[in-house]
Amino acid sequence: MSHDSTAAPEAAARKLSGRRRKEIVAVLLFSGGPIFESSIPLSVFGIDRQDAGVPRYRLLVCGGEEGPLRTTGGLELTAPHGLEAIARAGTVVVPAWRSITSPPPEDALDALRRAHEEGARIVGLCTGAFVLAAAGLLDGRPATTHWMYAPTLAKRYPSVHVDPRELFVDDGDVLTSAGTAAGIDLCLHIVRTDHGNEAAGALARRLVVPPRRSGGQERYLDRSLPEEIGADPLAEVVAWALEHLHEQFDVETLAARAYMSRRTFDRRFRSLTGSAPLQWLITQRVLQAQRLLETSDYSVDEVAGRCGFRSPVALRGHFRRQLGSSPAAYRAAYRARRPQGERQTDNEPSPPLPPQALHPDAPGPVPPQLRRTASAAAGALGSSASLPSEHARDSYATSRASLPGQRSST
Repeated sequence: MSHDSTAAPEAAARKLSGRRRKEIVAVLLFSGGPIFESSIPLSVFGIDRQDAGVPRYRLLVCGGEEGPLRTTGGLELTAPHGLEAIARAGTVVVPAWRSITSPPPEDALDALRRAHEEGARIVGLCTGAFVLAAAGLLDGRPATTHWMYAPTLAKRYPSVHVDPRELFVDDGDVLTSAGTAAGIDLCLHIVRTDHGNEAAGALARRLVVPPRRSGGQERYLDRSLPEEIGADPLAEVVAWALEHLHEQFDVETLAARAYMSRRTFDRRFRSLTGSAPLQWLITQRVLQAQRLLETSDYSVDEVAGRCGFRSPVALRGHFRRQLGSSPAAYRAAYRARRPQGERQTDNEPSPPLPPQALHPDAPGPVPPQLRRTASAAAGALGSSASLPSEHARDSYATSRASLPGQRSST
């Protein structure tokens, strides 16, 4: 799913200054940036594919700081241009930033601000959104980034309207994307905006990717809370919720346990996580339902009860709104995609669910291993120990590559 803002006519009407050219794309690289994300705009905008019907861009690769620039695997890169070359570009792309906890160089932020003031289109891929936010270019705007970093972006820059569900967000003159592959989606969107569907389709065929991907980041979300909440009193409330999964309670109950009004609790929870508590809880239910549909033979009605939904109708409604598919269709598509040898048998126990996937409204007894995890969550909720491994996360994401009924990217 993508988001194209239509509420920014002023941004859309801005003109480039005389020294900037629309066809020039500057890519701003920093030391420590991942090479995959960095290579995406270089490949899209830096290779002449006019023979395939793709209009040519002029690429300027700019170092955002003194080189050589170290990247993935210890490789060293030397950018042919410095920050001064950004002054010629109609589009400036920041493909990634090395650390969401460290501030970008002020010289680079100044160059981005000047480019924006002079009418350039500014693009942040994945963690590049943190650079745009540090420059103040996302204030009051919708934006996205990799789902894993979205809560941190929302907390650090509260004036940014972070939506972790989107593959990319086009707000006219400022655009952001989710992680890695979503950077390709946004670059294709830029080509489509500049030169039409035919050019974007031709480029997609050359890259061997779909011209438009359906769905959003919901399929990949791990809804654990960010590290910053681990030492916060709210961690104890969430741990209590995990310990009492078999009980029926709502956000008001959690607010009372935090000794806060509902309004204060909502505000505090959102400031820490970037999400409203009710939406977070609903998302946990849907995420748990996904995993049960994948790993068990429970009926949809049984899944609804085990995920804390008060009825199968509620499960179906929330599931379709978040994933664009019915639970039954999702299960059928998932099982059809699995190799025959990996099919779970009736006698094979379902793997235990990580506690962050479970909604505190779930009825029934809590398995002992989840009780133990819940009791430990108060002191370490959101730490790396509570997150699935990179391999597991990648496998989880890959399993959802193309499921029926996902929302259109238009």
